[in-house]
Amino acid sequence: MFGLNDAAILVIQTLGSLYLLVVLLRFMLQAVRANFYNPICQFIVRATQPLLKPLRRVIPSMFGLDMSSLVLALVVQMVLFAIVLTLYGIPFNVLGLLVWAPIGIFALFLKVWFFAMIISVILSWVAPGSQSPGAELAYQLSEPLLAPFRRFVPNLGGLDISPILAFLVIQLLQQGLIPRLAYYTFMPRELFGLI
Repeated sequence: MFGLNDAAILVIQTLGSLYLLVVLLRFMLQAVRANFYNPICQFIVRATQPLLKPLRRVIPSMFGLDMSSLVLALVVQMVLFAIVLTLYGIPFNVLGLLVWAPIGIFALFLKVWFFAMIISVILSWVAPGSQSPGAELAYQLSEPLLAPFRRFVPNLGGLDISPILAFLVIQLLQQGLIPRLAYYTFMPRELFGLI
């Protein structure tokens, strides 16, 4: 039976995961040097700025990466895990959350890359050269991931099969590494839906 507690968990998971996605996209878009005049990028900046502004005073950028947005993503993931475990009535400690949050963030990285590649591959068939804001971001997110594969995979007469290899690697990580990391760190099953 779907009770009030289940409804609260569903709402918190959905809203928390959406904000976590926005924060992680801010980190990823800055890492790939995306076009921040893009309307989607401007929305992401506005949505994350209130929480990132104070963090930026304390946490510097390193290696050209915005570490404050990555730290914010880890904190949001930890808070989301803590709220869900509390609503399920499962005891937890901060050390567990510190271990489980990076696993959740890594899993979300893989999902974002997977869907960015799917969007860019479909658009390359349906609307090559599309200038829409979403298409531009999907291409900018997936291109750094596909570039190493393109060095090893020959171009087959205009057919780029590097996304196939990238999809394989992502699937191996999602189905092989992430569940094992969750298992060996004793992540509660209730959190598996969040990773």
